[in-house]
Order: sequence, then C-alpha cells, then structure tokens
Amino acid sequence: MDAIPIMTLKRLPQYLEAIYKFKRAGLKMVSATKIAVFTDVHMTQVRKDLAYTGVVGTPKVGHKIDELISAIEQCLNWNDASSCFLVGVGHLGKALMGYSELSRKGLRIIAAFDVNPELAGTELHEIPIYNVDKLSNLLNRLHIHIGIITTPADAAQEVADLLVANGVIAIWNFTPAKLNLPEEVIVENIDMSSSLAVLSRRVAEKLYHPITRN
Repeated sequence: MDAIPIMTLKRLPQYLEAIYKFKRAGLKMVSATKIAVFTDVHMTQVRKDLAYTGVVGTPKVGHKIDELISAIEQCLNWNDASSCFLVGVGHLGKALMGYSELSRKGLRIIAAFDVNPELAGTELHEIPIYNVDKLSNLLNRLHIHIGIITTPADAAQEVADLLVANGVIAIWNFTPAKLNLPEEVIVENIDMSSSLAVLSRRVAEKLYHPITRN
C-alpha cells in the first residue's frame, strides 16, 4: 500500500463530508471545482488529493459520487472497521464511547478500562468497562492493535507502555503528555490544550485589539 501525505489524509474527510451532502441533494456526479468551493481548498489541490484514491474522473464532468465515496472510504480504511480499546473512562472517554461517528469512520471501541473500581463490570453505550488490570490479558486474547488514551496526563506514558507491550501498534492520544515510544508505533496526538490556547488568544486579540479599518 502506497503512503499518502499526512495533509492529504487530513483533507480527504473534508471532501467526503461535502460529497455526502451532494449525494443527499440527489446529485450523481461531482467535480473537483465544486468540492473546492465547499471545502475552501484550491481545486488544483483537490485534484491532486483525489488522485491518491485511484478514481479517474471525466474531464469537464467530474466523478461519479458513489464511486468517489467508496474510493475515499477505502483509501482511509473506513470501510473496514477496526476494533480498539479505550483507557480512561472520564468525561472525555465517555464522550468518545458515545460518539457514533467513530464506527462509521472505521473505528469501533469494543471495551474500555479505568482504575475506578466502581466502573468495573458496568457498561456505557453497550461498551463493557473493565478494571485496568484486565487490559493486558484482553489485549492478548483479542489481538487489539489500536488504543485510545483519555487518562490524566501523568498516567498516559504508563498506559501507552502497557498497550505497546501487549501488541498495540497505533495510539490515539488525547492527553497533553508527550509519549516516549518506539519509532514503529503510530501515535496521533490530539492536544486540546494547545488548540484551546490558540482559540483563547485569538478571542482576546479580537476583543481587546480590534482591527481598525480606514
């Protein structure tokens, strides 16, 4: 399987959401130009990104919508749901467990783990919750390769080490902790603190340093 640039991978879901809207509107064909308008990505870039899907459009007509949706979903591996474990059943963990879009986009949480003994043996959104001491055994039994970490930051490294030691090759890290893991382990960091910092600063700049126009 050929490698796809990270920025292309991040743009493809944007295109897909736009194409879903076109399909709901009854369209059968869609052009890169139309996708560009709805995603604010230049049409030349859209064409380059879509080329990675292997779908060839018709000049001056565009792509068949159903064919393009299937190609992008396959490119993103969203048509083959992967099972994963979530560690850290706090507010964020619970929110992810209830986020139905995950399974539509190729990721299915089949079990969650926490240190809180009151959560062990319960379920949330039909997902069983276990004490974290069951993690190693279940990883080995079920051959899970993807882990989601939503623990407090000071517990993230220990959890990541445990996941990797038991066969996990990809981690979705929702903590601000910088994980020290082998290079072959795939880590996608979602640092909401950094994102919030940018948002808060931009709001302050707008409120207290308004743009003046001549």
